[in-house]
Amino acid sequence: MEVRLNQLTKRYGNKLALAGVTLTWEEGVQGLLGPNGAGKTTLMRLLATLLTPTEGSAEIGGVSLTDKGRIRELIGYLPQDFSFYPGMTVGEAMDYLALLSGVGGKAERRRRIETLLEEVNLSAHRKTKVRALSGGMKRRLGIAQAMIHEPKLLIVDEPTAGLDPEERVRFRQLLARFAEGRIVLLSTHVVEDVESSCRRVTVLQNGQMPFTGEIGDLAEKARGRVWLAEMDRAEWAKADGRYPIVSAVAAGSAMKVRLLSEERPFADAQAAEPTMEDGYLCLVGKGGYLR
Repeated sequence: MEVRLNQLTKRYGNKLALAGVTLTWEEGVQGLLGPNGAGKTTLMRLLATLLTPTEGSAEIGGVSLTDKGRIRELIGYLPQDFSFYPGMTVGEAMDYLALLSGVGGKAERRRRIETLLEEVNLSAHRKTKVRALSGGMKRRLGIAQAMIHEPKLLIVDEPTAGLDPEERVRFRQLLARFAEGRIVLLSTHVVEDVESSCRRVTVLQNGQMPFTGEIGDLAEKARGRVWLAEMDRAEWAKADGRYPIVSAVAAGSAMKVRLLSEERPFADAQAAEPTMEDGYLCLVGKGGYLR
């Protein structure tokens, strides 16, 4: 199972939302990382056949995006903003969505629904009306419905929004299990979600793809550019205007600061081992100032 993009491009009038992206995704959880407005949603909507490319092409499991019927049989899609039928119970909504997805046979639908509701911790709410669910519960129900027809490509957009820390861990484990023999495309601007779930990541920025590859290789983009320094709060305020600050932690009256710079920013600054987050910020921070 592979997803292949070849110079995939999308324009909205004069605005270039996606600029000739070429890549291949293989089985497993694939991270799609980028700030808001980077082109992530446009790419996902193209793969879900909700948009038509301006130029270029793509294939999912050897099937062209132009064959919308077959593509929709292969994919599951959880957008960031979605809605359900508020008057239905959780079980009724799942059964109806399973029917719409072509899952035949009452017994098979029941089996899949019971398994998925257990996976997303909603078994106890099978008879609860959708309108009565909390935001996090609705998010978990969305994850379950996207998986109901066991798609070959599962696309999830900001899936951990509204989930508490325990649910986030549970969800990442669910994705890892589901990705066996499939592709899961995890789109987010939260670096931790990608770092905890994915081996490979693609970064988008302003519709372009400055990086695709192993997470460790993304961290290497910041090699020699990450520094640790301790300074008072006045110095920190000045540094914040001159350098991209990755983190700042109070230490009494001082601040322990992690920042990015091409050269040693202060005489007592110490070089630090780069992380994936450092590499990501080197690509997209303030427009990608350290490419």
